[in-house]
Amino acid sequence: MLARQQRDPLRSLQRRNQELKQQVDDLLSESRLKGALEASKRRDIYQRCIQLKQAIDENKNALQKLSKTYILSQADEPAPVGSYSQTKEEEHNLLDKLTHQLQELAVSISRENVTETGVLTEGEDDDNSAEEDEEEGEGEEEEEEEEEKEEEEEATSGEYIVVGDFTAQQVGDLTFKKGEILLIIEKNPDGWWMAKNAKGNKGLIPRTYLEPYNKEEGQESSEADVDGGDETAEGTEVKQRPDSHWSAVRKAISEQINTVDVLTTMGAIPAGFRPSTLFQLLEQGNQFRASYFLPELTTSQLAFRDLMWDAKTGSVRSRPNRVSLSLTLWSSKMIPLPGVSIQVLSRHVRFCLFDGNKVLSNIHTVRATWQPKKPKIDLFSQVTGILPCLLDGDCFIRSNSSSPALGILFELGISYIHNSTGERGELSCGWVFLKLFDASGIPIPAKTYELIVNGGTPYEKGEVDPSVSRRAHGSVFHQVMTVRRQPQLLVKLRSLNRRSRNMLSLLPETLIGSMCSIHLLIFYQQILGEVPLKDRMNMHSADLIRNPVLATFPKLLEQPDIMDALRSSWAEKDSTLKRSEKRDKELLKAVFLLVYHDRALPLLHSALLPPFRWAEEETEAARWKVIADFLKQNQENEGALQALLSPAGLHEPFDISEQTYDFLGEIRKNAA
Repeated sequence: MLARQQRDPLRSLQRRNQELKQQVDDLLSESRLKGALEASKRRDIYQRCIQLKQAIDENKNALQKLSKTYILSQADEPAPVGSYSQTKEEEHNLLDKLTHQLQELAVSISRENVTETGVLTEGEDDDNSAEEDEEEGEGEEEEEEEEEKEEEEEATSGEYIVVGDFTAQQVGDLTFKKGEILLIIEKNPDGWWMAKNAKGNKGLIPRTYLEPYNKEEGQESSEADVDGGDETAEGTEVKQRPDSHWSAVRKAISEQINTVDVLTTMGAIPAGFRPSTLFQLLEQGNQFRASYFLPELTTSQLAFRDLMWDAKTGSVRSRPNRVSLSLTLWSSKMIPLPGVSIQVLSRHVRFCLFDGNKVLSNIHTVRATWQPKKPKIDLFSQVTGILPCLLDGDCFIRSNSSSPALGILFELGISYIHNSTGERGELSCGWVFLKLFDASGIPIPAKTYELIVNGGTPYEKGEVDPSVSRRAHGSVFHQVMTVRRQPQLLVKLRSLNRRSRNMLSLLPETLIGSMCSIHLLIFYQQILGEVPLKDRMNMHSADLIRNPVLATFPKLLEQPDIMDALRSSWAEKDSTLKRSEKRDKELLKAVFLLVYHDRALPLLHSALLPPFRWAEEETEAARWKVIADFLKQNQENEGALQALLSPAGLHEPFDISEQTYDFLGEIRKNAA
């Protein structure tokens, strides 16, 4: 009798995939037919979504492990697969499609449910299972509960509060939500601790999500064996920020967390992704935009903090700062990708000066580019010519803060749109804090830093992808490989030569920006020093000053494409000047004013230019077309006059603020 041959594993997976497809189709049909679902029915559908998602993931893993070295089937499966690789790809695409359908269904169910019971989690299914077990063996459960209560009373110090949400990555993990109180049963040296929640469910959790809990006071303990902040490779702690706007950001993020939780649970985004903190700060107003720091007034509101006129040289006096440096964003590595239901509109880094307690500068953004063959590596450009300054990875940083904990807070982010709902948003893919001074107050050396990216938000501790550390074993080799798989940001701090140091010393006291725009900022600073300080008839007058450059230049910092137009126009004009003319500061300033009035000013008030919107490809393309057409017409006609007087040119209604600089307006801006 012949031994039964092994079945074709690929065909077995195909059958299983078809079964899963049928189950997903049935679930989708059921959700549509029921109309407005009851809460219990929504809970059931949501749990089935999670179970099906887990089954799909198992099939994906099995499919990934298959190779061509399998045994062909016998009489019940006579036909071999024609194109092995193509069939595997088709099956993988089917599983991706099923995952996408489940994600959409889970998001819609969660939104219906959030007003009644909040977002459903896998823990609820565990709760139901626990209740069934209690009915089967009530007596045994009561004894166990008494023992557990005694253990809890003896181990009050083992209670921790959760500072972020976590979804189980594999069998044996414990899913939990922010704010839960967990009892730690065992502290493993690998950083994954055994914990038990209020429902009695046990599992492994990453210790980075925990803060010690003071049972008597009902709050986090100040004395902790798990730090309240997050530490980078440089050992710098980032503390929670107590001031009002930080609280407002946390509130705004908490309002978005439901959708993010669902996307995380369904595998659409990695566990460490969160709503972007720095983006929320930018959305609150202009307090963290570059225009807010041009210029800064003193506390009395009667003088410029960082602008002084040097009568001997007839120019703005240079001001050396405690921090005046240049950095280059090289790349980010191993940042996990969102799922197929999320379309990425922009990858970028937002960063600012931070002292572990508050933001001390504007928030600057650099957009990344990436190669399709290496989607987990983002690249930052060193901009030349007319390439967008938004891509410029060479940046300057100015600050005179005396804080010993001063550093740079980086947040890696994506702007996205959800394919099924059309909802737009911004997610943080992780953050890094690089402290600029050591414990002795000495600046850190100028070199390239490979910084490990933290998951969550700056006031929350976590990992971008907790499953990576789970794969670390005892051997040194595995530990090294695990570190290499961790998300990283590569940043190079550069030493300044004399010319660069002199240029930076002419900039505002506090500012972060692109190196490619420094010369334009210096022109603005020079004019800002001259007009109010040198050219005014009455130094005690607060009357409006007619000067379009002072009135409008800060707006260019919020519209980088118009800044690019000015930068390219100035480069074109500068190339026609003689060497002797370039040494004449007054001549250079006069030429700059002509270029500004001819190119930047008309664009700022053109009605043909759509409003600037972040990460909207169609809007960005439409704006650049208008800008390019205007620059071409301007060049052909040797000036903007013909374009301005043309019937085809449309402009916004005239406003006196376009032409005048308002001291009182600056006072109101800084007092806000």
